[in-house]
Amino acid sequence: MAGKAGAAPQKVDLLLSGCDVVTIDDRNRVIRDGAVAIRGNRIVWIGKASAARRHVTAASTLDGAGQIAMPGLIDAHVHTAQTLLRGKLAEIGLRRPIKIPPWKNYYIPFEGMLTDEDVHLSGLLCYANMISVGTTCFAEAGGPHPDAMGRAAVEIGIRGFVALSTVDQGTNVPGSMIATTRQCHDRNVALVKRWKGASHGTDRVQAWLSLRQIMVCTPELIEGMAEAARALDVKIHTHLCEGVYEIDYALERFGKRPAEYLHGLGALDRHMHCAHSVLLSAEEMDLFVRHRPSACHCAFNNYHIGPHRLSEMWRRGIDIGLGTDGAASWGSLDIFQVAHATRIGQQAVMGTPIAYRNVMGSEEILKVATNGGARALGLENQIGSLEVGKKADILLVDRTQLDHMPLYDPYFVAANTVVGRDVRTVVIDGKVVMKDRELLTVDREEIDRRLAERLPKLMERFDAMTA
Repeated sequence: MAGKAGAAPQKVDLLLSGCDVVTIDDRNRVIRDGAVAIRGNRIVWIGKASAARRHVTAASTLDGAGQIAMPGLIDAHVHTAQTLLRGKLAEIGLRRPIKIPPWKNYYIPFEGMLTDEDVHLSGLLCYANMISVGTTCFAEAGGPHPDAMGRAAVEIGIRGFVALSTVDQGTNVPGSMIATTRQCHDRNVALVKRWKGASHGTDRVQAWLSLRQIMVCTPELIEGMAEAARALDVKIHTHLCEGVYEIDYALERFGKRPAEYLHGLGALDRHMHCAHSVLLSAEEMDLFVRHRPSACHCAFNNYHIGPHRLSEMWRRGIDIGLGTDGAASWGSLDIFQVAHATRIGQQAVMGTPIAYRNVMGSEEILKVATNGGARALGLENQIGSLEVGKKADILLVDRTQLDHMPLYDPYFVAANTVVGRDVRTVVIDGKVVMKDRELLTVDREEIDRRLAERLPKLMERFDAMTA
């Protein structure tokens, strides 16, 4: 970490100094009263603040006193276009029973209503919200108008992968959300190519392929997308083993469980990102270990489905991160809170039944939210920990609140008591995008104005459509 003895200080663009540095690297190093130096979009030096002046000369310095510097969190499964539905199903539930399953009766119909500008607005709200609670990178599950999501992400300054909701079969699917098998394939491939590399002025925002669920995607589409993913070297974002209905569908039509079905089509490999993955059989878990698809645990929702075995997946080397599942389903986009819920759920599911008190500690679950998310997204060599050479996606988190005191171990505080609203400053790709809780890349008043203008019209249509 330190420079060579006697060497002239290297010039850097930004220095975070005086903070407790929680690296979440392979050794879980914590540097009290430390400093992190950034040049361009990468970390070039980490050490004690007292040594920084000997090793770096900074064009700009952020005072990190009373704060923890840590890697940005990663939301490995979010529905950008559903942000405008936050709390809406709960409000409907006060008036009439909710139709099951919600994704089919509410989420997809709502997405089918949205225009390009609606999704851009939803993206601005979603990604600004993410940054404000410490999320610096996301993986979009697949929604309408993904280019609008990409534009919003570029403007906000967040890192992420956008994707197109992809459906080529199914009943009661809005016409705007379904296409032929060839159209689905070609639109996905074209999206990935449009957002490849730095084609939009930055490589922060790129695109993945997407398959909504096996019930609404034909075998031909799944096989074609798997081939495209290998050719383009990108991932396919899908929902897998999310409900009993999905398992019944696969068994009835193919005589196989969902992961077995994907494996039979040649689609279950490192290019497949399987959100939820709750109801995996022992054989399906073995397939994950052997063929290396990545996964995402959305704790706010997954424990409603079944006993998610995150700790087993993590210990068996499966690339798995944490996700919110978007604002519509639970409300919060705070991965810190997802991690806390994950800890409680894993204890209840995997520990308490066998009288094992600490099946997965909070610090390890925070590692899933950072290192694990990076692995799941194929970015483990770029983000997910604070290390020299990695991209500078960094949080400065307040550690002076009463619920953080006394402070013996900054890693313990970051994992157990910090929540999103404790995040003070956010650096993404070497750029400060939030400072002292002020978002620097978005006009909050403009977002509020557009919401006030557009939401009433959208909700009037949505209420009529779902009555």
